Amino acid sequence: MMKPWSKVIAALVGVVMVSTSAAAQAKSGGFSLGYTDIGPTVGLGNLGNANLSIGGRFEHAIKALPDLGNGMLGIEASFDYYSYSNSVYSLKVIPLGVTANYHFRLDNPKIDPFLGLGLGYQVYNCSYANIGGLGCGNSALYFIGRVGARYFFAPSMAVYGDLGAGAATINLGITFKLQ
Repeated sequence: MMKPWSKVIAALVGVVMVSTSAAAQAKSGGFSLGYTDIGPTVGLGNLGNANLSIGGRFEHAIKALPDLGNGMLGIEASFDYYSYSNSVYSLKVIPLGVTANYHFRLDNPKIDPFLGLGLGYQVYNCSYANIGGLGCGNSALYFIGRVGARYFFAPSMAVYGDLGAGAATINLGITFKLQ
């Protein structure tokens, strides 16, 4: 029997595999000035006792950087949620973050690698069993550092992935172009 997080990952991989059949026909402008996208993510690792996080990413390309390798500057907002509990306590965490991402310019516009730095704020909510109304919280700012990439398999859709510090160590998802 598959664990719940395994089903989410399997579904995400399935969507990617079905969608990549159009990859040979897709002609993408890639990540360029004015580009905006949004999409869901699944995160793994660095989550305490939780198996996975669910979340989303929103990014907008705001400035061409011709003097820095002809790259592009994007601003990304992220939202994640994870929780876990046992017989003693339960914990819910909502990390919110903003990063400035440098997107490298490659000859192949279907591939969009980037590096990002930013700040986040984690909202913690926890409670203890059998201790009426006692809760805890340790909400705080945190540093975000990530390396990631998109692969455009259609003009308005891409597979998204990032590695680094933040809500989860590995985040995978699909993004949908808005502009």
